[in-house]
Amino acid sequence: MKLSCLHTHTNFCDGRDDIDSICKSAYGKGLVSLGFSAHAPLPKDSGLESDWHIKNDKLYAYAKAVQKAKKTWEGRLTVYLGLEIDYIRGIMGPGDPFFKNLGLDYSIGSVHYVLPPKGAKPFTVDGPFEEAAEGIKKGFNGDKEAYVSAYWEAVSSMIDAGNFDILGHIDLIKKNNQHEEFFSFSSEAYRNAAEGTLDRLTGTPIVAEVNTGGLIRGKTTDCYPSLSILKMMKTRQIPVTINADAHRAEDITGYYETARETLKEAGYDTIQLFEGKSGKEARWSTLPL
Repeated sequence: MKLSCLHTHTNFCDGRDDIDSICKSAYGKGLVSLGFSAHAPLPKDSGLESDWHIKNDKLYAYAKAVQKAKKTWEGRLTVYLGLEIDYIRGIMGPGDPFFKNLGLDYSIGSVHYVLPPKGAKPFTVDGPFEEAAEGIKKGFNGDKEAYVSAYWEAVSSMIDAGNFDILGHIDLIKKNNQHEEFFSFSSEAYRNAAEGTLDRLTGTPIVAEVNTGGLIRGKTTDCYPSLSILKMMKTRQIPVTINADAHRAEDITGYYETARETLKEAGYDTIQLFEGKSGKEARWSTLPL
């Protein structure tokens, strides 16, 4: 099977290694293509602080470095320039004009933050466990169902807004809930929220990733999304691709075999391989699992 990874972080944001080191690793592991997807910068006036988003003053240097790698690796490894862009309602999203002038080959739309009601400060669902617990307590008055609902509604709103190519780690909210500290994965409320989001995704040009990053970093016991959600996705014929969400060169293709087996168990027999863009439309080829 032809392998690719479009979800890759370098030392321009929160990754450990530089672009060329990651290219060498990808080439050595037999990838046919590699996409870089730095965490897009937060708006300067957002009031949010982060040590994992790329800084605004490094964004164009990042784009230039990836474009250089394209030329360096031409004929051996196809390199793409991308961004992982957060959706935070009223603050930022993949469709923001700011990102249109970078010459991106693709973008990943992701939800890391939930926005509590009544103007409380957004917080990440995948940061330290204590941050999520405190956010639920202060931002949602301890209402865990409201927290779950806010997350899935944010993903749904991002899908409705569009302007991105790949849906990142759709059930990221599970990262701090491995022992069901905040909610039950089997609850009707959680399932209904997930299914409502998948209904919004169905029929769009967006490809959902099967992300092995949680497994690589020992934060989850399965992929994003979980098997149960993948089964829902299969019934809706939602196309998928496999990504490592790699933050180290050595992690490119990490747990890909687990992802393949999980997809097969969910009923999938094909995945999508990114082939670039024609105008505004992403081009994908279909590969057997």
